[in-house]
Amino acid sequence: MTLMLERPTTIEAPRGTPQFEALCDTLLSMEVPDGYRAEIVGGNIVMSPWSRGFYLPVMESVLDQLKPERPPGHTMSSAPFLFTFPGEERAYGPDIYAAATSAFRTDSRYVDGEALSFVCELTSSATRLVDWQDKVPVYGRAGVPVYLLLDMQEQTATVFWEPSAKGYLSRRTAPFGGKLEIPDPFGCELDTGVFEVPADVTES
Repeated sequence: MTLMLERPTTIEAPRGTPQFEALCDTLLSMEVPDGYRAEIVGGNIVMSPWSRGFYLPVMESVLDQLKPERPPGHTMSSAPFLFTFPGEERAYGPDIYAAATSAFRTDSRYVDGEALSFVCELTSSATRLVDWQDKVPVYGRAGVPVYLLLDMQEQTATVFWEPSAKGYLSRRTAPFGGKLEIPDPFGCELDTGVFEVPADVTES
C-alpha cells in the first residue's frame, strides 16, 4: 500500500532557477514508494531507502552528545525535513541536523539551508557516493559550519569544517570506537564507542 501524505492545495517551492523550482514542485507532488525518501541531487530527484534498524542507536548517541552543545537559538533533531540550497540546485533531508529555530516558522514544506549549523549523514550502500561526492562540497560551499559523515560501510567518522566557496577546508577522521573532536560552534568531543555495525549485517 502506498500512503499519500497530505498535500497543500498550493505547493510553495523555494526560489531558484526555473528548473530547480520545477523539481521542488514535482518532488512534493509525487508519490514516494513505501520505505523510501526523496531528495534533489544534481538536477534529479533521487530516492533512497529508509535507514536500517541498527542506525537508530548511532543517531540517538549523536543527538544525546551534541544536542547540549548546539548553538543558542538552534534546534537539533532527526525529524524528516528538506533543506534547500537553491544556488546549488539541491534539496537534502539530512539524517541529523541543527538549525536556527526561526527557520521553521514557515508554512513551506522546504526549510532554508542557510539556517543549518550542523548536518550529519549516515551512509548506506545506496547513499554512500552521494554523501561523500555530492553533499561534502555542497554543504561546504553553502556555508554549513560542521558536516559529520558517518561511513557505516568503512566504520569511520569524518568531520568537515571551515566552509568556503571551494568547499570545506578542514577535515579529520576517527575509526568507530574512538573519539572525534567536533569543532565550533559545538566545540566538544564525540565518543563513537557505540557506533558499531553488527557483525552479521550485510548490505545489498
